[in-house]
Amino acid sequence: MANLSLQHIFKRYPGGVEAVKDFNLEIKDKEFIILVGPSGCGKSTTLRMIAGLEEITEGELYIGERLVNDVAPKDRDIAMVFQNYALYPHMTVYDNMAFGLKLRKTPKDEIKRRVEEAARILDISHLLQRKPAALSGGQRQRVALGRAIVREPKVFLLDEPLSNLDAKLRAQMRTEISKLHLRLGTTFVYVTHDQTEAMTMGTRIVVMKDGIVQQVDSPQKLYEHPVNMFVAGFIGSPQMNFVDAKLLEEKGTFFVEFGSEETKNREAVKYKIKLPESKNYRDCLVPYIDKEVVFGIRPEHVHDEPQFLEKLTDGIVETTVEVTELMGAEKYIYTVCEGQTLNGRVAPTSTCRAGDVIKIALDPEKIHIFDKETQKTITD
Repeated sequence: MANLSLQHIFKRYPGGVEAVKDFNLEIKDKEFIILVGPSGCGKSTTLRMIAGLEEITEGELYIGERLVNDVAPKDRDIAMVFQNYALYPHMTVYDNMAFGLKLRKTPKDEIKRRVEEAARILDISHLLQRKPAALSGGQRQRVALGRAIVREPKVFLLDEPLSNLDAKLRAQMRTEISKLHLRLGTTFVYVTHDQTEAMTMGTRIVVMKDGIVQQVDSPQKLYEHPVNMFVAGFIGSPQMNFVDAKLLEEKGTFFVEFGSEETKNREAVKYKIKLPESKNYRDCLVPYIDKEVVFGIRPEHVHDEPQFLEKLTDGIVETTVEVTELMGAEKYIYTVCEGQTLNGRVAPTSTCRAGDVIKIALDPEKIHIFDKETQKTITD
């Protein structure tokens, strides 16, 4: 097993395009690290540099204590699982899984032992004599994982391995890969653009944007304490609501105010939401008094149930419902308040419909305040 160290890694392509910029990360032995971000953010490029499939332009990569910048992929003691499975169509499942070991001149009895053990772990023992064309997508993905397992590598690299599967199978394979990680006790580095995969599988998550690491943290800390608006909006589904507002202070109490100005045809409608005194915001908020900020609140902290309207009196606003989506165990409501969207995840018993004007309660304890220019978190 091994730890990884990526120190000031850059990837530049001809023409000056920087795909990865000053990437720094220490990965502990047996960790499950997720690289997540939108398409083109540099996560797959980073993974391919770890694998040796892309040359590192600048910086140092260590696997264990060994500098591997100039080490060939086959000598790095890693195994990679690709998005498209990359199975040989003319070979049986057994031969696909054994192929890498045969190239290494591994004894036949050892190959047989490893392949059968991996097949047992992945529950594909009954498929060993089939060819890939006779397998479902989920079965092919298990074979690709099995081919990696038999190598007994120090590090597993997985590049969006579930993106070709349907939703139900993806959920099932997420669980299987998490169990596999625990069983093998090996370091996993996993790339995805799906934040649900990231939140449910990773020990730590690396959020990337435009080749730059935005935040590295546990799933819970990313959710509760995002460092900027990008991370706050990327983690969570539906994404966090962002509202342009003004920060006010009255007699030592802070408020965020938003709404419209008075015009000839319409009276001004302003909402002031009192920020909780229980949080020690003063030092970080004082520089922003009477300035424009952005406040964020997650849909699960937006409520239309009577008990919350009675309890959260400091955060009640009136909104117009545009769309509702019943998801079974919950209901998504998409509303507009003074020209700004405020979406909620509420109880499935909610009776609101499109076109209704309703009151909703925003939980002040769950509000995040961001600098409007830098988009960095002011409070967490």
